[in-house]
Amino acid sequence: MKRVTGIGGIFFQAKDAPALREWYRKHLGIDVQPWGGTTFPWTTAEGKPADGSTIWNLASTAEAPFAPGSASFMINYRVEDVRALVKVLEEEGCQVHGPVEESEWGAFGWVIDPEGNKIELWEPPREGKKDAP
Repeated sequence: MKRVTGIGGIFFQAKDAPALREWYRKHLGIDVQPWGGTTFPWTTAEGKPADGSTIWNLASTAEAPFAPGSASFMINYRVEDVRALVKVLEEEGCQVHGPVEESEWGAFGWVIDPEGNKIELWEPPREGKKDAP
């Protein structure tokens, strides 16, 4: 079983999320959308569209989306079978956080690494594929 197949998204927090989003928009040219992030579509080496994208999102520290992790960031890793991977991680003694959750965006599971960082595992939807929110 393949475990991680790529990075689906990079999520991080800021004390003043609107101001930091504007800094990224102004100085790095990131097209920050009203939902707080942007989508970087994947392309082939020739520049043609490929299946998938990477999400970049900046949230307020007041939202605490990475709890119980203590880091100000969370990486979302793409996986082929989140349920099977979560089961294996549990068997290996890893700290799995909560049950796998389903949404229109796919299936999500979480694990806490030995340093206390919350990691998101994302299995994209099979039919009518969407990219991570």
